[in-house]
Amino acid sequence: MAQAAEATGAKRRGKAASAPPMTQDQLLQAYRDMLLIRRFEEKAGQLYGMGLIGGFCHLYIGQEAVVVGMQACLEPGDQVITSYRDHGHMLATGMEARGVMAELTGRAGGYSRGKGGSMHMFSREKGFFGGHGIVGAQVSLGTGLAFANWYRESRNVSLTYFGEGASNQGQVFESFNLAALMKLPVIFIIENNKYGMGTSVERASASRDLSKNGAAWGIPGEQVNGMDVMAVKEAGERATAHCREGRGPYLLEMKTYRYRGHSMSDPAKYRTREEVQKMREQSDPIETARKLLLEGGLDEAALKKIDDEVKAVVQEAADFAQSSPEPDEAELWTDVLVEAR
Repeated sequence: MAQAAEATGAKRRGKAASAPPMTQDQLLQAYRDMLLIRRFEEKAGQLYGMGLIGGFCHLYIGQEAVVVGMQACLEPGDQVITSYRDHGHMLATGMEARGVMAELTGRAGGYSRGKGGSMHMFSREKGFFGGHGIVGAQVSLGTGLAFANWYRESRNVSLTYFGEGASNQGQVFESFNLAALMKLPVIFIIENNKYGMGTSVERASASRDLSKNGAAWGIPGEQVNGMDVMAVKEAGERATAHCREGRGPYLLEMKTYRYRGHSMSDPAKYRTREEVQKMREQSDPIETARKLLLEGGLDEAALKKIDDEVKAVVQEAADFAQSSPEPDEAELWTDVLVEAR
């Protein structure tokens, strides 16, 4: 069964079947992880519509293969940092769905005790250093994480995610320069979902190949099919090996797509329903993995069991979030000042 799926995946990418990027078991785990993100985000959208999630809420539906594929390349101690479209990254790093959902609803059981909300929570234990609401701000911070790894002479890498809309921010290029100058172990990952807010990348960027944006500093880069979890993992392995060998930063442009609007308040009228439907039918990352698993010999019953388990996890997370108390008023005075020693 595993050999069949591996051969199918290799054939689909036009490569030898002897070196597949994922085994059947790894693909099955990736399928479960992607499905968890999808169902979690769908539930988050429902809770937002019910008024249980306030403020901004940026869903990751459609982009699941990027974080799941990259996470499969990491080692203990590696770090992840991203922007405001961050729930998928949290779940991919192993943060519990109940804690993430509780934070979205502003409850005491959340990862930031209900004070961070959708865009500002983190887990040092899981190596997740936050979603960040300021466009491009996390790129400098991710470079700083890589600097710490370099300074400590560890083999850990920093995965620094940002969107195509942030790719032309000045601090991004400043980070490129420092990372290249000092050969820092950072992988810059552009999640190019085609639209920054409501503006297509073609209207906002003179560069038509964002993987070359680091070329001026000698940073190698490549475009990746971000809708294919195995293609992502394959590219991620090359990038992490490059960094761990002390050769400096690497740039990956993930060609992906978000099915929903920029945020829950965005009706996404700048694109047609036909465009979104075409992506769902031809490139959906979860459906692609599902077909490969079935071709590899897995039966429908096994996939149905995973679907049921994921739904149960998400429902439990929603129940926990709604039953968890709101933060105590005393929390207004915590995490405000840190006295250095």
